[in-house]
Amino acid sequence: MDPDTEVERIFRHEHEEEEDEEEKKKKMRPPSSYGSMKSDSDVMEDEEEEEEEEEGAAAAAVFSPPLPVVLPNSSAQEATGMQMVRSDSPETLFTMTTEQTKPPGAVVIDTRMSDIEPPSEDDGDDMDEELVTHSPEPPEFVEPDDSMQDDENSQPGKLHPEQSLPHVFKSIQNILSSLTREELYSFKMWFYQWESGITLQQVMEGDMLDFVDRILEILGPDRALLHTINTLESVRNKPAADELRKLCERALIRFNLKQYLIRKHQVIREGVVRAGKQNLLEHVYVEPQISTCCYGGVDPSHVFLPHPPTPLQVPSPDTFVCLNDLFRRQKADGQPVRTALTTGIPGMGMTVSVGKFCLDWAELVANRDFQFVLKMSFRTLWLLRNKPRSAMEVIEYSNHHCKGMKYLEEEDCKFLVIMDAFDCYQASLDWENAPVINDNYTQAHTDVLIVNIIRGTVLRGARIWILGRRAAVSQIPSQHIDFVTEIQGFSDEMKDEFLTKRFCDAELSAKIVAHYKRLPMLRLLTRQPFICWMVATVFERCYRYQGYGTHPPRLTPFYISIMVVQTNRKLQFYHNKGENELKWSSDDKHLVLKIGKMAFKMLEKNVSVFCEGDLKEYGLKLTDVVVLSGMCTELPAASDGKRTFCFIHFTFQEFMAAMYVFSTFRSESRNVLGNDSHMPKIFTSKEQTKSAAALIQCALERTLKSPFGHYDLFLRFLCGMLSPDCHDNQLSGFLYGHKAPKVGGLDKVQELLEKTIQTAQEKYRDRVENLKECLREMIQEDE
Repeated sequence: MDPDTEVERIFRHEHEEEEDEEEKKKKMRPPSSYGSMKSDSDVMEDEEEEEEEEEGAAAAAVFSPPLPVVLPNSSAQEATGMQMVRSDSPETLFTMTTEQTKPPGAVVIDTRMSDIEPPSEDDGDDMDEELVTHSPEPPEFVEPDDSMQDDENSQPGKLHPEQSLPHVFKSIQNILSSLTREELYSFKMWFYQWESGITLQQVMEGDMLDFVDRILEILGPDRALLHTINTLESVRNKPAADELRKLCERALIRFNLKQYLIRKHQVIREGVVRAGKQNLLEHVYVEPQISTCCYGGVDPSHVFLPHPPTPLQVPSPDTFVCLNDLFRRQKADGQPVRTALTTGIPGMGMTVSVGKFCLDWAELVANRDFQFVLKMSFRTLWLLRNKPRSAMEVIEYSNHHCKGMKYLEEEDCKFLVIMDAFDCYQASLDWENAPVINDNYTQAHTDVLIVNIIRGTVLRGARIWILGRRAAVSQIPSQHIDFVTEIQGFSDEMKDEFLTKRFCDAELSAKIVAHYKRLPMLRLLTRQPFICWMVATVFERCYRYQGYGTHPPRLTPFYISIMVVQTNRKLQFYHNKGENELKWSSDDKHLVLKIGKMAFKMLEKNVSVFCEGDLKEYGLKLTDVVVLSGMCTELPAASDGKRTFCFIHFTFQEFMAAMYVFSTFRSESRNVLGNDSHMPKIFTSKEQTKSAAALIQCALERTLKSPFGHYDLFLRFLCGMLSPDCHDNQLSGFLYGHKAPKVGGLDKVQELLEKTIQTAQEKYRDRVENLKECLREMIQEDE
């Protein structure tokens, strides 16, 4: 007698009178998604076979084969993408192929009915294939829409056969079928005891195919496979466990990679991580605009100037692509993209976008045709420069689940290697003279290894995704890159969506959205996801205090926060400093001040673009400014091939210029805006010329004598720096010491600004609003 039938006979709790009826039902049940649910040893009576063949023939006359059987309006189970509704008897009521959805014209068969009503003639007209009713083996997996899945560039992609549900089903079935009656009983008892998601009745009722079908439905293919292997080892049947592990090795590696990526990216860590305050990435993520036209990613918008001093191009909306479709693109010759490059200015969210891409793959949302997604960060490669390594050693170091994996050598293995943070690799690469490596196991210096991976001589079957700041990745020769994209940031609608999704309190989110829009410059700046997050974090904290929101927010504190965060990030990511070691050295302070001095001189010349020669004039290094600082970026090469750079936004150049002028005044008691011979007559003594009022008087004269918009925002930032909240609170411990004295004489500055506003009503009417904002930046205290 078959082991399945014997186990079923031992554990059947019904009366003997009901057994005959149950046996008769079992013989008459229809096929499952994976094939006939009959055990191989079940013997059918000739008369019953003839009756079922007649029913199958009647159905085949109306149906066109083979169609998936699905539930109407049923929601897929989260683990397996399938749902099965069972009747009171052990037989399956509805079963459908995992991850299938109901295509047009699909038929639902209710197995509780003794007679299956034939479908209407309209339903049968669209069916082309035969409905198989008795298949001895699980049938081939049917995709929801064959016409769509034939296109390799469509989403969500097709799983590799060895990673699909039918393969896992057949592998588990074959292994369990080889167990004896006692071994099967022991296996089921252990399986039940160590898996809380399944009941004893679900384990014991039905035959072998019922059991495998049920655990895949309830636990999902990955969890069911892993638990089956663990249970076989628990019952001391290691040979069977090893055989099942070998049969499903490709699926197990994918499962382990998925679990690792989910653990790493499911929770987004923003700023200082607070216990219990983490957000799930999928709950707060808003996909930024990604363009195939790379113009530098700098927004030319300005509240005063219609155009920046140097014109900047902006990509059109028809160039935007979806994040998950980067490797669905094709080259000009029709071949698929192998190497893709994504860049953007600091704060555009490249790291978060990588996390969302990995999470979507791990959760089977997109790019399922990638058998494996592997991380190979340039930051890790930089740390491994101490000795030669092979490509496989680096992959195994970064993805420990891939140790000994042999599939990457196969021609049909489609996998992705994500190489992010190119700017963290601070060595120059020799693209012309680096030795050629032709296999994945030859050890070489990481400089040589990187060049060969991007060339395509190493990891030949891989898709390569490189991410980094533009000034860093510009050294890669264009012939090695198939596809280039640039993250452009948020549109106005995306900003509101980002700020709304983060909060469960709809009233709070509405207040925050309305509040940040009161400041036009802040509305432009939130194009960067990083600054949008900063707005959400700051205003959420501020609205905890009663009465906040009466006045518009101030602009200067946000720009100070951007500068501080970017400098701290440089210390963390490029100098390996911990969160408790973010103390600015004298070199860090000098770098910020030198960049500010360059910004001030550029403002005086009314230019917004600089080149490498300009940096040398101020004692600055190219890498420190345009790669590591997070304040500048590289623009597309000019027609003459000359490299040009600019600040991440023209207003940030104005802020850095104001910060340099204020720091020089506070630290050195020096006014760089004028000398004693040009001081207004109201300042007669030497001490008065070094006062804050004298500094602002010089700034006012420059502003009012210059064209509208040239120095106006610079003046606002300079007045904002005088606020104790800015120079004594935000910058204390970073740019200035904790015990540095506050700037005095603010009452005279306030008096000067008020008089200027009164006199400007007639002569400088277009400047009045900005002058009022300057006064507010200095005297307003946040509630």
